Amino acid sequence: MMAKTIRMIKSDYLKFLKKKHEVDGKPIVDKIGKLNKFYLPLSDWIYSIYRKDNKTKVIGLSGGQGSGKSTITSILKFILKKKYKLNTCVFSIDDFYKKKSERKRMSKNIHQLFSTRGVPGTHDTNLILKTIKKLKKKKFKTVFIPRFDKSIDDRLNRNKWQKIKKSPHIIIFEGWCVGAISQKNNQLKKPLNFIERKYDINLTWRRTVNNALKTKYKKVFKQIDTLVYLKAPSFNHILKWRWDQEQKMKLTSKNKKTMSKTQVKRFIMYYERITKNMMKNFTILSDLTIFLDEKHRSKKMKINRNV
Repeated sequence: MMAKTIRMIKSDYLKFLKKKHEVDGKPIVDKIGKLNKFYLPLSDWIYSIYRKDNKTKVIGLSGGQGSGKSTITSILKFILKKKYKLNTCVFSIDDFYKKKSERKRMSKNIHQLFSTRGVPGTHDTNLILKTIKKLKKKKFKTVFIPRFDKSIDDRLNRNKWQKIKKSPHIIIFEGWCVGAISQKNNQLKKPLNFIERKYDINLTWRRTVNNALKTKYKKVFKQIDTLVYLKAPSFNHILKWRWDQEQKMKLTSKNKKTMSKTQVKRFIMYYERITKNMMKNFTILSDLTIFLDEKHRSKKMKINRNV
């Protein structure tokens, strides 16, 4: 029975990778090796956490931009369903970005840099909390999860939101800053890049972002039962992967606005401080760390603490 299930998983997995290759044109090396050494053990680990009390578990999946979070969640979802009969609901912190109009207000009232989505403070944390609460309810009713369209830089209308009709056993909550921790005030003083130097001279933006992590985001991240962190070799690799992502968007999103390499480089500056802090403190943040190599492949997995 299990051998048949694994064959079905293998078949679905290869179909998914074939489709992905058709979209981005990149060959995937050692497909079956990745399935056996990475995806199946990770699914087993998630299942073992669920089996402790058979209650809905929130799995955080964090990692820099372009680190492969969406691909991993898509594959985990069908493995958990096929192998363990677990319903998995997946959503990204990106889908909870505040509307463009709200961010415009923030840029006028607090700091101009808040017109750009990304950092803590630009997400609707109350909506995230409400959504997780609804998904975990015993008397389950259909839950609507927002969708954000990056090409128009705005939240989509409710009729295009993700609809969850079945109570999930596993909730995978992914995002670049999921599980991030705040810095000490004195660590904020030295600017890290051009935008901090030029536009945040009095530290208003940095302090507001940091304070959001200390308060509202801390509340959200407390809902996570266990956190998986994808560790890139360096921040430069994240920049390269984010550019690859943008080029892929160009291929798949016809007539939609995409960024140039210079724009991507500047855009990444908004994420730099928190990303570097997460890379430095990954053992404190995560329960399990997946180390990625230069070519985006998982080198090893390390459990930082038992959950």
